Amino acid sequence: MTENIPERSEFDSVDPAPPSEDNKVATLRNTICNEDEKMFQRMRALFALRNIGGKDSVEALAAAFASKSALLKHEIAYVMGQMQDSHAVPHLIDRLADADEDVMVRHEAAEALGAIGDRTALSVLEEYVNDDEVVVAESCEVALDLLEWVASKRLDYAE
Repeated sequence: MTENIPERSEFDSVDPAPPSEDNKVATLRNTICNEDEKMFQRMRALFALRNIGGKDSVEALAAAFASKSALLKHEIAYVMGQMQDSHAVPHLIDRLADADEDVMVRHEAAEALGAIGDRTALSVLEEYVNDDEVVVAESCEVALDLLEWVASKRLDYAE
């Protein structure tokens, strides 16, 4: 008997939706930002944008941070961390710093900043390590250690 094992992405994750087969960033941006679109299709656009990568994809993902869905915004932050693109840093800092943002999104933004390993996020993570929301504070603590680890690995490869 053969098991049906979910396909792993190039980012070594099993995604909750397969990426869209569309490879046009503008079309994918429209889909992910469309509040009337089914969440499954928005998720497919999200993973396609992640797989395409680059500044335009990051900007398309960031535009969807305006969504009403905390789940979608959490996933956006998560894939930005997977992408490890420094263009995402200011967008993630905005989500972390927004006290009105859902705690799940703020927590994932902090962890994504750590995963990217860009030291420009260091002072922001240090600022929120004492956040009133324990989940956010603990995520910043983890992110600070992760950021240093990721940044040190990059230095190892550069040598």
